[in-house]
Amino acid sequence: MPLDFNEIRQLLTTIAQTDIAEVTLKSDDFELTVRKGVSVTNQVVPVAQATLSGVVGSGLPSVTPIITQAVPTPAPEVGTSRTSDNGGAATTLPSAKIIDPKLVEVPSPMVGTFYRAPAPGEAAFVEVGDRVRQGQTVCIIEAMKLMNEIETEVSGQVVEILIQNGEPVEYNQPLMRIKPD
Repeated sequence: MPLDFNEIRQLLTTIAQTDIAEVTLKSDDFELTVRKGVSVTNQVVPVAQATLSGVVGSGLPSVTPIITQAVPTPAPEVGTSRTSDNGGAATTLPSAKIIDPKLVEVPSPMVGTFYRAPAPGEAAFVEVGDRVRQGQTVCIIEAMKLMNEIETEVSGQVVEILIQNGEPVEYNQPLMRIKPD
């Protein structure tokens, strides 16, 4: 399947304008692979591909590779580091987000499973209407078999618990709302 310069240019332009991440064209004479957004390390370029490299400098759209191992993660909000009493891992808590001037949300500092009590069959850490003090444990988030105690950043009264026991939670998802003192 012979390809001329204009067909290659059109192919690369089309790929650059789409969400296509990789295209491979193979024939008996050559193999052409185009990848977007992927870093390539220790690649051996066959002779047929090496002749195409001179074409890239001739007005074809270039695709800048990115390093796939350096995946950006959401920057945590300003918070404090706490270690749970039950041997769980240290947890950086995102600072409490104010929704209503009268209510403060307690956000999940990680992805995991929400638990209201320290163990099955035991009483919940807090119920709606309970008064809490700053630094008090209000729930547990299980992540990777570690139980992480979540503490409140404010003192006040619990007005709403937004997650059911045993439900999965996402990073920064509101767990409960507290009316601060």
